[in-house]
Amino acid sequence: MMGTPSGGMRHTILEWLKDPSAHFPAGRRRAPADTGVTARAVAAKLGVPRRTALAHLDFLTRLGLLRTRRIRCRTYYRRDEIRIAEVGRMFEKGW
Repeated sequence: MMGTPSGGMRHTILEWLKDPSAHFPAGRRRAPADTGVTARAVAAKLGVPRRTALAHLDFLTRLGLLRTRRIRCRTYYRRDEIRIAEVGRMFEKGW
């Protein structure tokens, strides 16, 4: 985990979303690897209220580390691997 509980949760979420099928059950029609994962699923796995999970997912989305996709009335979250690699390179260069 990172230095703060919030940072640790966000790191955990990013790790789970590397391979969502391994960490989240498939929905009735959608596989997590194909569409992403809902805030409700993340909240259940973290054991926190949906609102708490949503705050972390929104923060990661604003940073550009996650992308969202709306399907009907639900928002699905997926990693933005290109942006994550860009951020990693910035830190490697001593940013």
